[in-house]
Amino acid sequence: MPLQFNPVKIFAGTGTKDLAKQIADAYGKPLGDVTLSRFSDGEFQPSFDESIRGCDVFLVQSTYQPSDNLMELLLMVDAARRASAHYITAVVPYYGLARQDRKDKPRVAIGAKLVANLLKAAGIHRIMTMDLHAAQIQGFFDIPVDHLDGSVIFVPYIKSLGLENLTIASPDMGGSYRARTFAKFFNAEVVICDKRRKRANEIESMSIIGDVTGQDIVLIDDICDTAGTLAKAAALIMDNGAKSVRAVCTHPVLSGKAYETIENSVLEELIVTDTIPLKQQSDKIRVLSTAKLFAKAIANVNEHGSISDLFRV
Repeated sequence: MPLQFNPVKIFAGTGTKDLAKQIADAYGKPLGDVTLSRFSDGEFQPSFDESIRGCDVFLVQSTYQPSDNLMELLLMVDAARRASAHYITAVVPYYGLARQDRKDKPRVAIGAKLVANLLKAAGIHRIMTMDLHAAQIQGFFDIPVDHLDGSVIFVPYIKSLGLENLTIASPDMGGSYRARTFAKFFNAEVVICDKRRKRANEIESMSIIGDVTGQDIVLIDDICDTAGTLAKAAALIMDNGAKSVRAVCTHPVLSGKAYETIENSVLEELIVTDTIPLKQQSDKIRVLSTAKLFAKAIANVNEHGSISDLFRV
């Protein structure tokens, strides 16, 4: 008996509307109609303006700050479940609170696990995301997790630059595995910037493990928040004789004075994706689209195809 494919409907949260529209266009369907009603005290309520009974529903919303983005997604999931959707997938290009993935000191929350619990309790059947801060966050879910790999977007762009002496760098020890994985696509060497923090978002000291002399360096990270680490790593790399330095970061959180920091840094460019919309434009920031990758992943989920086939560069 041939497989039966349920109708697909894609809806956007207000935090990721532009990306959701591009995903729907790449998939070949119009974006579904959903209304967000707001009360005078700031309370809000999403409602679907079309029937989703028996449909495979994909709700696109990155859960970056403010926390309203997460709450809106949870309410959309609840509304879809109560409207008799057949299968609900939360498409979360940027999974917020992912940096809270363990107890690194006493008496702290594990925010990434709490978000997983909330999404599951709301009623999702599946989650689709990209470049989690720690891959083991997938283990916080007891439902299928489609963890898309941003390297399939970044690698072709880096190859197009034709860098002669390419070396991949990690801005900290924690990102060394990510950098080594990326370096395999180019058969390139890896260097590591070892940093010591005073507190969150404040670096005390940094040193380089490896030789960057005469090399074209590409720093690899998943999140760019204040950009302080990247700027300091880039300056240290250039001071140690590198030919050029640029950075690749999947999620452009870019808080505080990040844009100013990037503009004043020695970085030739910061290459990011559109998982989080930019707050302002910068000549040093290049945005690569994730829409086609998410659209293909949605098609493969609906048609019971392979997700890992999408990771071939």
